[in-house]
Amino acid sequence: MKRTILFWIFLLWITAIGVFHSSSWISSVYHESFSSRENQSLCACRKCMMEYEPWFTELMKASPDPILTPENNISANDFKWYQRIQGDRRSFGVYNKTVNKVFEIFPRKNDSPKPSPNRCRTCAVVGNSANLKGSHYGPLIDFHDTIIRINAGPTIGYERDVGNKTTHRVMFPVSATDLDNSTHLVLFAFKIRDLEWLLKTFTPRKDTNANSGIKANKNLVMILNPAFMKYVHLNWLKKKGLYPSTGFLSLILSIYLCDEVGSLSVYSGLEQIDVEYGAITLEQYIWVERKKLAIILEL
Repeated sequence: MKRTILFWIFLLWITAIGVFHSSSWISSVYHESFSSRENQSLCACRKCMMEYEPWFTELMKASPDPILTPENNISANDFKWYQRIQGDRRSFGVYNKTVNKVFEIFPRKNDSPKPSPNRCRTCAVVGNSANLKGSHYGPLIDFHDTIIRINAGPTIGYERDVGNKTTHRVMFPVSATDLDNSTHLVLFAFKIRDLEWLLKTFTPRKDTNANSGIKANKNLVMILNPAFMKYVHLNWLKKKGLYPSTGFLSLILSIYLCDEVGSLSVYSGLEQIDVEYGAITLEQYIWVERKKLAIILEL
């Protein structure tokens, strides 16, 4: 009798183990089959920017729209910060009048593509250091979807090292250069006079139909939002310095133009920096910038 009871206990125990493992396997298959639908990623990349480390995601969520439009113009409080970084003492009203004139000529909407689960946008930020000569990074740079070049850094004659593709050219008046018809002019307007320069540049002269400044497609003009500059200064750099450098602003802007952390590459001339998967992490780069150790970007 005892043996019979022990036999049935043993059989029930074996059955329970089998059911448990079977249930676990079913749960695993169910998770693999349906979790991607329930928790669909924001992009088609292996790791999207908005799905990076929590500290990084929180910083991104706190950001105003990087590109200035009539709908997201800066507040009076933002203007106080903006006024401090320039010698121009003109009022908030003058700034607003100038911005209104700007959007009578240039695009009123930000046409940058939004994240999509069907797309993986990759970015490269290219600096101007002479150390890029002989690097042979050209094909690597041109492989990216979005290529941001800073100021007047040349490409003609240097294609093997810096590539020949440009989707966005960051500039301000003293670094302005002619662009082809397919490249975005991204103006970093550090003062009201920079906005006035933009208006003058694309206003035809009275004696001819030609513009009075550089050549560029006015329908592809983008203006960095001064509120975004303030946000980068306060949140990313913790108020280090008077305002963010052009290079650092370009890097943070690129985060909002691409999807994947590992595809964000900085080509500084010292070396190619593949964020996260290469020589340095994004967090380490930001730490370097905060400490003002100029070991990456020479801009």
